[in-house]
Amino acid sequence: MTATGEARAGDPERGTLDKAAGENFPVAPFFLPKDWRTDLVAVYGFARLVDDIGDGDLAPGGADARLLGVPPEEAEDRLLLLDAFEADLDRVFDGTPGHPLLRRLQATVRRRSLTPEPFLGLIAANRQDQLVTRYETYDDLLAYCELSANPVGRLVLAVTGTSTPERIRLSDAICTALQIVEHLQDVAEDLGRDRIYLPAEDMKRFHVQEADLAAKTAGASVRALVAYEAQRARELLNEGAPLVGSVHGRLKLLLAGFVAGGRAALHAIAAAEHDVLPGPPKPGKLQLLREVGVTLRGEG
Repeated sequence: MTATGEARAGDPERGTLDKAAGENFPVAPFFLPKDWRTDLVAVYGFARLVDDIGDGDLAPGGADARLLGVPPEEAEDRLLLLDAFEADLDRVFDGTPGHPLLRRLQATVRRRSLTPEPFLGLIAANRQDQLVTRYETYDDLLAYCELSANPVGRLVLAVTGTSTPERIRLSDAICTALQIVEHLQDVAEDLGRDRIYLPAEDMKRFHVQEADLAAKTAGASVRALVAYEAQRARELLNEGAPLVGSVHGRLKLLLAGFVAGGRAALHAIAAAEHDVLPGPPKPGKLQLLREVGVTLRGEG
């Protein structure tokens, strides 16, 4: 392990937060007010940690498990870790949490009067990942995204004090789209975890077998399937894009970054001719900036 790896293993809070740089969208960019950045980083830390628990991607050494009160011999039990994490979340709202990321979150919860529901949704999504590894229909996948993605957008609106029923509806469309895009980028990685987020009914429609997803490069059928799901994500992004025009100032730029991140990732997937199997197609900075401009102008 490198010195950096050792540092991150010894400081699970910093190691988790450092992952923000690898996301498709800006987590807490510099142009936001400092208090917004502080609270968005706290929300990100929660969301990233619960995903790392669900994916088995915690830093080596078991520091997170110890902080959650899980014995070392049970530190590989993801469901047990998620239960312990939920118990620590309860202490965010009534008590003193043990994990530093949740102590960080507690200040945000109190400052913004946040409720437990979106956080519980993210935990429920990761529990589902331990029990459900295939999705029969697109509607089944959308129900999963309601837990795994939509709470994040709702939390952004809550932190910035801009929640309305219509904005939540638009945010849900954006967040579901971003989740689908991530699934498309990570088909090979997810298969390595024995998970497939491409709906089974769509795989049958395009004559794609699970074995086809294990190839080094995608055949014509897989590419056609990926293009089909990418178009669905694009339509959801377009449906949610009016959210950007419903707000003003720096929040407008932040939300444009979310939409643009999804659009730029879809452009990268298309540029790879929808062959996502060699690795996740990633957009360049110029493409991302272009998409930000298009989104801000409302041309998308």
